[in-house]
Amino acid sequence: MNDAPEYGETWVYESIVGALPGVDIGDAGAIALQIAIFEVAVLVLAWVYDLWAAAIAGTAAIVVAAVGSVVMLRMGERTRAAMVPAPYRRLLFGSSIEVVLGVLAFVALVTHLFVFDPRQAETPLLTVLFGPEPPVVVVYLMLLVLWDLCYRIGTSWWAAVVGLWGALRYRFDEPTARTVRRVNLLNVGFGVAQVLVIPFILDQPVLLVAVGGHVVAVTVVSVTAAALVRT
Repeated sequence: MNDAPEYGETWVYESIVGALPGVDIGDAGAIALQIAIFEVAVLVLAWVYDLWAAAIAGTAAIVVAAVGSVVMLRMGERTRAAMVPAPYRRLLFGSSIEVVLGVLAFVALVTHLFVFDPRQAETPLLTVLFGPEPPVVVVYLMLLVLWDLCYRIGTSWWAAVVGLWGALRYRFDEPTARTVRRVNLLNVGFGVAQVLVIPFILDQPVLLVAVGGHVVAVTVVSVTAAALVRT
């Protein structure tokens, strides 16, 4: 029998990796490949265009996204292994709301970087990082990394909301309750990991409030959900 989870019971990220024909590199391999591709691209472009300061920021974003990948996979595995009610699993995985939230976060970020910040700041963030004429390929890679990060942030939002809803809606047996608590606390860990990007946006009040507010909100909701899990 095939013990692999069915699609509709996985994050979209897991579904993409698992659906690739002839590819079976495992979770650790998929994350290592993700880090390697992005980091090599960042370092090569930093060398070609002499953008080493931007490379540090890019590496921080890649690390946070990789932590998000690890957390997503662990949360998915533990939730599927636990005896949580079917509606809980369908809402968490089958709705794909995390993609919608990721798109909203990404569009908001792009709007800020290309419209709001240039109108408000004397020196926009993109100019600080890439100079007055950013290379097209560098901007492309930046947007790709930011989408990767925003998708995982959207997943973190959704996991927090579903975790709180499940804690209020259901009672669990003791082993399941322990697993659900750990899943919620894993989400807190990913939220805290996003603090790594804060040093690069200290002079960006809107981004600072957005990232800081997200970390605080996910932490509060996920800790509350863990505390309210009932047996």
